[in-house]
Amino acid sequence: MSPNIPQQYKKGWKPPFQEQPNAPGKQLKLDPPPLDDITADGKPYKPAGKLEGRKAIITGADSGIGRSIALLFGLYFILVECTITFLTLQIALEGADLTLTYLSQERRDAEDMIETIKKRTNNARKINLVELDLTKEENCKKLVDKHLSFHGSLDALVLNHGTQNANTYLPSLPTEQWHETFNTNIHSFFYICKAAIPHLKEGSTITFNASINMAVGHPELIDYTATKGAMIGFMRALSNQIVGDKGIRCNAVAPGPIWTPLIPATMTKESIEQFGTTVPMGRAGQPVEVATAFVWLTSADSSYVSGQIIHVNGGVVIE
Repeated sequence: MSPNIPQQYKKGWKPPFQEQPNAPGKQLKLDPPPLDDITADGKPYKPAGKLEGRKAIITGADSGIGRSIALLFGLYFILVECTITFLTLQIALEGADLTLTYLSQERRDAEDMIETIKKRTNNARKINLVELDLTKEENCKKLVDKHLSFHGSLDALVLNHGTQNANTYLPSLPTEQWHETFNTNIHSFFYICKAAIPHLKEGSTITFNASINMAVGHPELIDYTATKGAMIGFMRALSNQIVGDKGIRCNAVAPGPIWTPLIPATMTKESIEQFGTTVPMGRAGQPVEVATAFVWLTSADSSYVSGQIIHVNGGVVIE
């Protein structure tokens, strides 16, 4: 293996043990930081203009997988958007217009994300800061309205935001947590799609970030797993409803163990210590390894794909 390949891509790698006090977790506190745009050959991701001219909403883009999706999309053009609240930004070859919506505890990650985009594009135009909580339907409508008023059209939705908190015994799972997880992980997807679909034209795409847990059932993440299962059912039914009549494709990516802020902020000590070691490839994954799937599903390269799941999970076979 080339000495230029990061240790994170070598079999047996797992992040050193670390914890953060609560969700959503902080990207800037992760050690080592996740790999956003360095691929498994040790080289920087090479954009090819696959999304040029498209305008997209990407939720959860301040950290983790969403941040990497934003960077890969942004290397050509785009609009990005941030977590359980949001970061929205449009990146173009000639500059960047940014609208940032965030929760107060995510501000530093969101600001760092903007600075990273500026460095990649060298010509940011303006930044608009807005705070949104996407568990509220009115805010999901506001997100779409703000996008349209700012950019004029909408070509792609990448719904990546989500939350989780480990629980090892169902009777002790707080009912409030169950509702919060559903409000964040699935109800908001319904709200955003409902508001956005009337504005999507033929050739547009909707892509959800699901999870391997919808298929394997993580025993510490019952509420989270349930929302991801609902997400897949929603995606498939929605694809069957709109891909034929409207030409809008709808798919999902189902990551396995990926190194993001949610891991040290939400998992049990035992799960953090073993993170990524049980998959056939023998290591945790990196956000860029998931983000490339979102690029493909949003581009014309996947024009004959809808209602499907891409499993990015280190070799776990899903029937």
